Amino acid sequence: MDNKNIHRTSIGGQAVLEGVMMRGPSKIATAVRTPDGTITVDEKPVQMLSNRYKVLKLPLIRGVVSFFESMVVGVKSLMFSAEFFDIEGEEDEKPSRFELFLEKVFGDKLQDVIIYFSVFISVLLATGLFMLLPTVIVGFVKKLVQNRIIANTSEGLLRIIIFLTYIYLVSKMKDIKRVFEYHGAEHKAIHCYEHNEELTVDNVRKYTTLHPRCGTSFLLIVMVVSIIAFSFVSWSNVWLRLMYRLMLLPLIAGISYEIIKFAGRNDNVLTRAISKPGMLLQKLTTREPDDSQIEVAIAALKSVIPENREEDKW
Repeated sequence: MDNKNIHRTSIGGQAVLEGVMMRGPSKIATAVRTPDGTITVDEKPVQMLSNRYKVLKLPLIRGVVSFFESMVVGVKSLMFSAEFFDIEGEEDEKPSRFELFLEKVFGDKLQDVIIYFSVFISVLLATGLFMLLPTVIVGFVKKLVQNRIIANTSEGLLRIIIFLTYIYLVSKMKDIKRVFEYHGAEHKAIHCYEHNEELTVDNVRKYTTLHPRCGTSFLLIVMVVSIIAFSFVSWSNVWLRLMYRLMLLPLIAGISYEIIKFAGRNDNVLTRAISKPGMLLQKLTTREPDDSQIEVAIAALKSVIPENREEDKW
């Protein structure tokens, strides 16, 4: 492939239940293969906080905002796809007293409350598992090994081991394998679009399932950046160190976003080196899709492509 003719798109996406979500410059589309075999596409306008508050477009700040908005959009798309696959008998089940109480308190805003609460819990669990847990564990080891370099290195390695183990175990789950196939279809479709080819199943099929702008790559970059950033924090007190980690997380997310943005915008020896570890990790989080899954990814992507490609520059 001639990398010089690649169209650097800003379009990104996410796999959902039996479908794909694509986010373009002005629209978000979630395409789902419903139980009857048809493809249903839900389109919504992009509503970005940075369009209302220009300060949120500043470097480092925009990364934190983008991460939060992506989480919210992702949860909304998952909830949309889940509507087509209700558990048998769920429709006949009466709402509990707690559910009725929530409906009474929040009314029409209940779904929004559920979405933002889900994002909060997800961030909380990820922070605890991948950021704080390694610090606590190594905190006990630090009492035996009075060496700051060894402690910092051990914590960083443990963080990456926990992260890779989690990804590996999740990839072995039967239901998740289908999601990872749609993840692969998403990447293939974007590659085809970036190479300025017509979005057909035959054209999309020939591309790789790995992509440098994947969220998996972003998370791995966060891990690496955190190792560097946290190495400057003293080991004098484990609880104080935990507090420093929480305070530094927004900065780390912002730096990681700028790195992956730079890597996605350019193609040279440096950016390929930056993207390589994340691309290798995607071998776990993506799988080869079948033609029906590729069709879903194409439907989602076609819905968000702007008429003017100048609006779609990364």
